[in-house]
Amino acid sequence: MEVAVNLDLKTLNIRQDITFHNTSNDSLISIVLNDWNNAFSDKNTPLAKRFSDEFYRGFHLAKPEERGNTTILNLTDSDNLALEWERTEKNPDFIVVKLNRKLRPGEKIDLHLTYIAKIPSAKFTHYGFEQNGGMNLKNWFLSPARFENHRFVKNNNFNLDDIANAVVDYEVEIKIPANYSISTDLNSVSKDESNTAFTTYSFAGTNRTDFNVFIEKQNSFRSYTNGDLEVVSDLKTKKLNEIQRAIVINRIATFANEFIGKYPHSKITVSQADYDRNPFYGLNQLPSFISPFSDEFMFEITFLKTYLSNYLKNSLRLDPRKDNWVYDGIQIYAMMKYMEEHHLDQKMLGRLSDMKLFKSYNITNLTFNEQYSYYYMLMARKNLDQPLGDPKNTLIKFNEQIASKYRAGLSLSYLDDYLNHNIVPESVHEFYELNKTQQTNRYNFEKILVKNSPKNIDWFFRTIIESRDIIDYKFTDVSRTKDSVQFSIKNITEVYAPIPVYGIKKNEVVFKEWIEPKNDSIYHFDRKNADKIVLNYDNEVPEYNQRNNWKNLKNIAITNRPIKFNFAKDLEDPYYNQILYIPTLTYNYYDGITPGIRFHNKTILDKPFIFDINPAYSIKAQTLSGSSAFSWNQYYRNSTLFNVRYSISQNYFHYAPDATYLRLNPMVQLRIREENFRDNRKQLIMFRQVIVNREASDYITDNSKPNYSIFNARYSNTKTELVDHFSYMNDIQFSGDFGKLSGEVEYRRLFENNHKLNLRLYAGVFLYNTTNSDYFSFGLDRPTDYLFDYNLFGRSESTGFFSQQFVMAEGGFKSQLEPSYANQWMTTLNASYAIWNWIEVYGDVGFLKNKHQTAFFAYDSGIRLNLVPDYFELYFPVYSNNGWEISQSKYNEKIRFVITFAPKTLVTLFTRKWF
Repeated sequence: MEVAVNLDLKTLNIRQDITFHNTSNDSLISIVLNDWNNAFSDKNTPLAKRFSDEFYRGFHLAKPEERGNTTILNLTDSDNLALEWERTEKNPDFIVVKLNRKLRPGEKIDLHLTYIAKIPSAKFTHYGFEQNGGMNLKNWFLSPARFENHRFVKNNNFNLDDIANAVVDYEVEIKIPANYSISTDLNSVSKDESNTAFTTYSFAGTNRTDFNVFIEKQNSFRSYTNGDLEVVSDLKTKKLNEIQRAIVINRIATFANEFIGKYPHSKITVSQADYDRNPFYGLNQLPSFISPFSDEFMFEITFLKTYLSNYLKNSLRLDPRKDNWVYDGIQIYAMMKYMEEHHLDQKMLGRLSDMKLFKSYNITNLTFNEQYSYYYMLMARKNLDQPLGDPKNTLIKFNEQIASKYRAGLSLSYLDDYLNHNIVPESVHEFYELNKTQQTNRYNFEKILVKNSPKNIDWFFRTIIESRDIIDYKFTDVSRTKDSVQFSIKNITEVYAPIPVYGIKKNEVVFKEWIEPKNDSIYHFDRKNADKIVLNYDNEVPEYNQRNNWKNLKNIAITNRPIKFNFAKDLEDPYYNQILYIPTLTYNYYDGITPGIRFHNKTILDKPFIFDINPAYSIKAQTLSGSSAFSWNQYYRNSTLFNVRYSISQNYFHYAPDATYLRLNPMVQLRIREENFRDNRKQLIMFRQVIVNREASDYITDNSKPNYSIFNARYSNTKTELVDHFSYMNDIQFSGDFGKLSGEVEYRRLFENNHKLNLRLYAGVFLYNTTNSDYFSFGLDRPTDYLFDYNLFGRSESTGFFSQQFVMAEGGFKSQLEPSYANQWMTTLNASYAIWNWIEVYGDVGFLKNKHQTAFFAYDSGIRLNLVPDYFELYFPVYSNNGWEISQSKYNEKIRFVITFAPKTLVTLFTRKWF
């Protein structure tokens, strides 16, 4: 390649010659070239849709000059004859070159290309052009795709850093402005500075699948030598000097060389951009002034993760999408071995584990390596884990970046512990050497493991790698004498996997034995003074539930765990019943500021039974109040109906200045998801009985019954992502005095001009209605909320500030019109359109029908400030049935607002991309 860099236009002018050697046994009529730079060309590419699925707004809102593309000017063969090539709208990130003749096995062909690569902004993926004028270049040129199983691998760019290139020998000449420097992991050949305006660099590399290039005004990369390997890095650390960095880098490079194998190239880059794409998720991401880790350890773990990632990607000739578990497994397994060798006593929380304030927390007792299991279990307990063997592009973001990576490493560590003969490290080394001579796949690695293992390990690939089956054992029929212990093992999930049994005396291990549980087997072991036997004590096995893994040998009858109180949050502790507590503060107009204390058992890992009790004191009313909830979750692992939740909740607060309400809400919820976990469509079926008892109030004169019970069934279907949102809901309610049916359809669309359209259609009808008030009627501008579902600050207010609180429910109007309620039927359409950023115009139209009256046509319009959708919004009415509201007196009383204080609700804005 001859590359001329234009930093002003953010383009690369490229002349490229490819000699393609057909080393397969197939005759080829076309060649596929990866063109991942062109994935940034518009808002409709597979990459753009991936960004939208993960709610990343930056790409959709980007300016055209911030995007990238590839413009092919010329493509010819060895005889300089033009070749046909195809790039489809569905697959803009690779091209198919149609050959003028069949390329038979062993033959070669030359391709000559001239093209312009417009480089995208680095803000999307950390690769691209930087605001400071430099460039981080990755996947920027046309590269031959990997060929296997009689076909080329055609992968779209999904921002997963998993391009499947063929193994290539490179000769690259790059011309950049003279006042800029260049860093790359290719070998330097020459440097031509004869032109005062430009410097031309020549580089070369053999047997590579990719390479990186970094162009900077001031070179931030430093070179470190480890034997015959040059390590080039710009990883940031302010508090370590060059000698300290060199010591850490040398330690890690030496470890990788000995544990994995000798690096096949003479140079490797470890960049800040690489780390920022895939950081080490955990507490070491905290700002340095509150970090629980030393600066040296922070740099070490950062460098270790990035170095191993690049080490493997540049060495293993796998398909990084299809065989991703092998990359992840070896990387995390090597990290675990490195920590055992150099930081065996390092805790997950670093220095915090030594503070007396945190001594009672289970999370502070975890070693650094034990955290990997909890990140995986976080997803398993949510029923969101996926098989390790699944392709990388099918994984949801949390699994792709965290949980599946960690479980892959844990799985190799598990197998290593079970085989106990250094089998796994030797197999990793053997597989690494194999990659130096041939293209490989996951099955090559599996064959090596099977060949080297003295035991049958088919279960490992069948259960641990290819399935999402869960493992769960517990003790049964335990008996002991002074010198021995006897027990059976129950396989709760009937999924076979070996498991270790430990004898524990005063928190010290006195024996450890691996067993292969079989039905009706009875096991005998020397007791060795153990006072407790524990399954999977060191969490080697990815086991679903460890709360049933131990037996007290001092008193076998003891099955209850002691209670332990912890402030705020903790990890699940299998040896205690944990009760967590935290102060709470709520507010409504009638109770005033309401402090309370919340007791619950919601540890970081989900569990089947959850209780949440929140007694409180209403300062304004000077009475006790509060809420409570109890729920049981039942998960179905192999069904689209993946969760059934049974619950009952209670709320006791004031609904008027002089009156309280008590709501009981027994409920069953059925949650349905698509077979494709990445599909954002979610379905919910709900059945509940809402029982409300209200004190009589001198302020409420609507003749409604104070006490009532309503059966409610609801179905909702929602599919949401950044560009498109569509949902519909059906709701039916029955009580002694009324029955009603309603439905709602909502659609949101973010257009290519970055304007957003919101549409909502609502329709409701009474099946029967013998009530004599509007308390149960459909509300045009605000529901009465007789089910007490919404957080209304002043639910009984008809005037004043709290009456202006808006809830998008039922009619959805913003202007307060008369009539405000419908006791027969109502149909409304709500619409809004963004005219600039978060400023929108809205309009509502609808009909509502009351008994003995003609249907009323309602309309309103105005301006909406959509500051944080559904959480903080303001509505300014302009024109409605009331006329020009903006010119009427007391206009400030017509303004409506949406405010949500619930932290859990706000957090979903930031976590939705992960799950």
